[in-house]
Amino acid sequence: MKGPDAEKLAAEFLQRQGLQLVAHNYRSRFGEIDLIMQDGSVLVFVEVRQRSRADYGGAAASIDARKQQKLIRTAQHYLAQLHHMPPCRFDALLIDDRDGHHVQWLKNAFDA
Repeated sequence: MKGPDAEKLAAEFLQRQGLQLVAHNYRSRFGEIDLIMQDGSVLVFVEVRQRSRADYGGAAASIDARKQQKLIRTAQHYLAQLHHMPPCRFDALLIDDRDGHHVQWLKNAFDA
């Protein structure tokens, strides 16, 4: 499964959980956010990680402090364009196999 397929699977999974897609592949000079979703009144920035093997900690371990800072800066860039500041959180959707059968949703994966 390639990146765009993993992101599509992630968006569909989260939509089945009741979230609404706001944007995908939002880019700024700081980085990219895979998915921006709405969960009720909460704006959710989602990092999608897919790994075919669990070596070195699997998909979760690949969201290190440096990656988190890029996501935070990119989210701040997105939020600066809004007229009001909604409650926000950072989630991770982890896919730890090639076929997308093992999906793990981490709400509040890290704090900004």
